[in-house]
Amino acid sequence: MRGARRWIRLALDAVLPPLCPSCGAMVGEPGALCPDCWGQITFLSAPCCDACGHPFEIDAGPGALCGLCAREAPPWARARAVFRYDDASKPLVLRLKHADRLEGAPTFARWLARSGADLIHDADLIVPVPLHRLRLLSRRYNQAAVLANALGRLTGKPVAPDLLVRTRATPAQGHLGRDERAANVRGAFAVRPSGRHRLAGKRVLLVDDVLTTGATVGECARILVTTGAHGVDVLTLGRVVLPHA
Repeated sequence: MRGARRWIRLALDAVLPPLCPSCGAMVGEPGALCPDCWGQITFLSAPCCDACGHPFEIDAGPGALCGLCAREAPPWARARAVFRYDDASKPLVLRLKHADRLEGAPTFARWLARSGADLIHDADLIVPVPLHRLRLLSRRYNQAAVLANALGRLTGKPVAPDLLVRTRATPAQGHLGRDERAANVRGAFAVRPSGRHRLAGKRVLLVDDVLTTGATVGECARILVTTGAHGVDVLTLGRVVLPHA
């Protein structure tokens, strides 16, 4: 039934005026934001922590790290995001994630390509964070894979959408703290045996929709490096920005 609704929506999108993926107002082209929504989105850029991408108020110089990354280096090399994940940007992600609103993927790919230009340049392979098979059955698609495939088409970089697998279902993490999130996803990912040859010695760009504490992408990065990746960078659409030293 959900698959039928998705095809009906795609057919309607082909004949009806394109709508803002955030508020539903009419716009000039599919995936474009209306002026009001555009003005409310906080797009992220330098200066930021070189490791996790946390924005800085002042430029601390090349390679500067936030307090958290200075105390403990994350499992990835660099993480970047397009925009701050807050009340203004949340509808964009939720419509992509839960409402079959995939027409914004080409626009999101352009944003990702701009925000992660250096990471994409260095990447040999783009890999999305996977969903567990039961969640994939209920949702019908993986939003991270949608973003990764759109980014691959735009940049010409190869995409391995099924290289990583989620080996066990994990409870929702919205109510969990940093340490609880890390424990929740520990051991929940693996590299598919048939894809290990694609990973050996490669620099991987790991793609997801939102970076919160970094627990999920961190566990994925650890598994990728342990299994043979030369290094991992992280690129997400949204990023939760919380005050931290």
